[in-house]
This record gives sequence, C-alpha cells and structure tokens, in this order.
Amino acid sequence: MINITLPDGTVKQVAAGTSAMDIAMSISEGLARNVLAAKVNDEVIDANRSIETDASLQLLTWNDTDGKATMWHSSAHLMAEAIEFYYPGVKLAIGPPIKNGFYYDIDFMDHTITEADLEKIEQKMKELAKQKNEYVRKEVSKADAISYFTEKNDEYKLELIDGLDDGSITFYTQGEFTDLCRGPHIPHTGHIKAVKLTSIAGAYWRGDETRKQLTRIYGITFPKNKELTEHLEKVELAKARDHRKLGKELDLFTFSQRVGQGLPLWLPKGAALRERLENFLKKAQRDGGYDQVITPHIGSKELYVCSGHYAKYGKDSFQPINTPDEDEEFLLKPMNCPHHCEIFKSRPRSYRDLPTRFAEFGTVYRYEQSGELHGLTRVRGFTQDDAHIFCTQDQVKDEFKKVIDLVLYIFKTLDFQNFKAQISLRDPETPEKYIGEDSNWDKAENAIIEAAAEKDLNTVVEYGEAAFYGPKLDFMVEDALGREWQLGTIQVDYNLPERFELEYTGADNQKHRPVMIHRAPFGSMERFVAVLLEHCAGDFPLWLTTDQISILPISEKYNDYAQNLLKVLNNYDIRGFVDERNEKIGKKIRESELGKIPFMLIIGEKEAENNQVSVRQRGMGDLGVMDIDAFTALINDTIEKELALNV
Repeated sequence: MINITLPDGTVKQVAAGTSAMDIAMSISEGLARNVLAAKVNDEVIDANRSIETDASLQLLTWNDTDGKATMWHSSAHLMAEAIEFYYPGVKLAIGPPIKNGFYYDIDFMDHTITEADLEKIEQKMKELAKQKNEYVRKEVSKADAISYFTEKNDEYKLELIDGLDDGSITFYTQGEFTDLCRGPHIPHTGHIKAVKLTSIAGAYWRGDETRKQLTRIYGITFPKNKELTEHLEKVELAKARDHRKLGKELDLFTFSQRVGQGLPLWLPKGAALRERLENFLKKAQRDGGYDQVITPHIGSKELYVCSGHYAKYGKDSFQPINTPDEDEEFLLKPMNCPHHCEIFKSRPRSYRDLPTRFAEFGTVYRYEQSGELHGLTRVRGFTQDDAHIFCTQDQVKDEFKKVIDLVLYIFKTLDFQNFKAQISLRDPETPEKYIGEDSNWDKAENAIIEAAAEKDLNTVVEYGEAAFYGPKLDFMVEDALGREWQLGTIQVDYNLPERFELEYTGADNQKHRPVMIHRAPFGSMERFVAVLLEHCAGDFPLWLTTDQISILPISEKYNDYAQNLLKVLNNYDIRGFVDERNEKIGKKIRESELGKIPFMLIIGEKEAENNQVSVRQRGMGDLGVMDIDAFTALINDTIEKELALNV
C-alpha cells in the first residue's frame, strides 16, 4: 500500500500501481469524468498512469492551467491526425500547447494549404474527437524510434530523437495517429468538444532563420461550445483594441522597413504621450529620493563581459561595433545596470550615502528574431524606466517594499485593478543558469518573499523564472479582456556588486559590498503603452490623453472666439484643438466622440457673447453652459482625482 496526499491534506491509502483516475473514481464519478491529467509530486502525468510510491496528488481539470495545457497538447495531436488524413506524407515537427491554445509546425512538402482549408480540418477534428479514442503511451527504444521515423522519412522527428537518451523515449497513439511525445495527454479525444483553428503562419525549424521555413497552424479547443463562443467574442474585442490598430488611428507611432524591423518611430502625439508618462513617474521618483542619470547607448564589450551579460546574451545580441583602433569593440547597450554600477563606483561612497537611487529612462537594444516581433510588445529597441538602488543588507527589505508601493500607485492611477505578484526564483535543477554564491541567492530570495508577504500581495511562486543574476518579483497584470501581461519588475542582486567590486565605507570604517535592487515599474515604455492602449481601448485618463478637448464652433463666424478660447485654455495646460470645418455640429460631435476626445466645447452666439462654453462630456452627454473658470476647475478636479493627489 502507498499513501496519496491530496491538496486538502487528506491522505488516501491505495495499492501501489493505482492511477490518478482510479483515485478520482473513488472520490466521485462526476469528478473522474472531468479529470484531464494529474500532478504527482509536482510532475504533470497522464491520469491513467500508475503511481508506485507515496506521493502528493492533484487531479487536474479544465479549471487548472496544467489541465488546459494538457488538453491543448492533445488537441495538437488531434489536429495532426486530421491533417495527415487530408495531406498524406506531410512531415511533422513540433506541436506544443501555448498560453491560449496550441500550434503544430508542419512541412507540407508538395501540398498547398491556405486559411480556407482550416474549416475542413476543424470538421475532421470534431469527427475524430467523437470517437473518444484513448491517448495510449508506449515506451520505445531509441533504435525503434529511429526506425519508425526513418520509414516515415521525417527528418524533423529524427533530429529530435538524436538529442534524446535511450530509455527516455515515448510514443503516443490515438486512433490511427502515432507521434513522438513525452506527454502528458488527456484520457481520450472525447473531452475535445469545440474546435477553432485560428491562423496559419511561417516558422523556421527550431527558430533558426537558416533552416527550412515550416507552416505553423494555430488552434484552440474547449470542452464546451459555449466557452468557444465566449473566447471568439473576446478575440473580436481584442482585435478592436489591438494597440497596432489604435496606435495608427490615434497617430501615436509607426514602423518603417527602411529604419529597420522592431524599431518604433514615435509620432508627435505618441512622443507627447510618452513624455507625460515619463514625467508622471519622474515626479513619483523625485518624491521617493531618486536621482536622474543618463548613460550612453553603447558600451565597451568589456563592460558587459564584466557584468555577465555578454556570456549570457552576447550570441543573441546585435553584433559588436568595431572601431579603427585594434581590438576595441563596443556593443549596443542591452542593459542599463552595468552603466549604473560604474556611476556608483565613480567616487568613494559611505554608509551615510545609502541608499543611493539612480533612475534613467534608458534605451536598450536586443536582437529579437524577426518572427517574434509584434508591434510595441516585442521590439528590438526599447526604453526601460530603469532604476538601481544601492543599499546595505539591512535596508534591502524596506527599499523593496517602497518599490512595491510605487508599483501599486502606478497600477491604481492607470486602473490596473487585477494583478498578481510572481515571485520568480532559481530552478534548483539547473544551477548552471545562474551566477553568484548560493548564500547570496538565499538572502535575496528570502528578502523578496518576506517583503511580498508584509505588503499582503497576492503572490505565486515560479521556479526557473529568476534573472541569471538574481531573483525577482514580477507583476502580472490582467487587462480589461482578462489577458495577463507582465509589466513591473523588481529584482534583488548580490552578484553585480561583486562582479564590479562595488564598495562603501561602513560605520565601522571598513569596506562593505552594497546590495543592488533593479526595478522598472513600467517595464518598458513601448510594452507599457501597448498594454495600456489595449486595456483602455485608447480611452486614456484625462491627464494622459493627447487631446483633452475639442472646440466646436457651430458656424465659421465663431472661429475667432474659438481660437482665442484655445489660447486661454492652453495657458491652463489644457490640450486640444479647434474644429473649424464647415460641417454640421452633429457631425463634429460624432467625430470627436469617435476620436475619443473627453470634452467637447460647443460654441454658438450665446457662448461667444457671454465668454462661456457649452460642455459635452464623452459618454456622459451635455453638462450645460459654464464660464471658463468653472470649466478649468472641472478639468483640474478630474485630473487631481485620477492622479490621487488628495490621497
């Protein structure tokens, strides 16, 4: 007999060799019908696999992230089976689950496939799903695996097998389809009730642009048709909120192939929007005791060798810049932190100087694969709202908590109400990924865990998500459509101060190493603007929006008054424009509403004579006639509430 511990602490005694599905059946037949996989000692496995020793057990359903991932992985196999039915002889590469669904990379050989073909593949998947074919796991020798895929002439699977150890190779079969796969999979295809294949794209084999380009087919499945319908409605909403579409409509940014992929160009309205965001954070940073610094866009290769960035990222960065001087090389700046270390080291420091806080809106450059570039969310040049705090060990937790407060202030001001804090720690199985002493890592991880607990944050722990030089707290924000984005991050680092030999003189008159805290509440300006655009659908808060007002004369004879009014309001830092077109007032109002202008000031004879404005608020309707002072007070009161200046 073995002991199985359930999530609520209940211990069940069962015979060795019992499966998770057997245990689910012993609890409830209804529960068993919904089980998709099992997590045994933190490893996700097939629900029908035997458990041989004492273990912790979590039964995974559609409500669990790992349950969804298992079903989507199985759906990729089901799609591959349907594709082989219509396109015999295709070669299959990889078909993993992703955050929302799955994909399979396929070499279609002489076959041609288009978006129009996806519907028939969907229908075949549904037909196969109804057969409730079991996903059957089989362990195979390396020789047998090679023989099987040699016969199929599939060089992609053969290359994958080449990197596997004999004794660790498994096949999965459902119906007439067999694939190389380590699993896990759902019990049978019948769990897949609703199917949607969403798009076709190109993808290089193993992400290598020198290798063959394959066809990637994306899809998503659900256990109920209703859930698919709701998902597709969200997708349509997301398309309407796509930051690339809104950025073009609002005239915020553009891209140019001649400038280069992944290098955004900020247009005047977008540049002004960014400046307002920067000024907002700069004020908060000044209030928090930060000093602004500026560092160059390039640095000596030796700087990044010292920091460790070159060893970790050098191959994936832009190539070094060679100068006429022999052996002199520079790199486009991939990180701001090495530069800030050198600023700290530029003069002697005392414990009385600490904490020292350097902040910079620093532009950095990383060579992302062209297929991974996406609007402002994945670019090759971006500006981080970076800051680095140098402090004593005793100051780490308090400084960390102050940064948490700053992040929470930003989220509150910009109406990000739903978020969680991800404590990103080392992967104990891959210590070679990290630099520094274990003792320093232990201190850094404990400081983050304690600070998050004391601030009562909703946290999750993720092993293997730490930066190579230290653990971090990542803020995962849910937007208005329920999508999760990583925005702010805070990291504790004992390692860069060691590598740069940073020192301060303590109260004991001895030299000590400072601790370094990295933080970026926005993350990057580009990504933050993209997420904010989609979150609020371009309806920015009044303090941030490009045009706060539109002045709408009902005829041309009031244009002079309207222009003079705009000058007056500009003196109150109220931004806007006059719509002087010879159009009906109804059309001007509609276009201002569509342009997301918060306030419309309608000017007619009465308003011009009495030095007043007739105010209309977007989404609220008419607010009545006001004098200029009353309207400016309304604007200022609204902005003050948005920025929580009275809190």
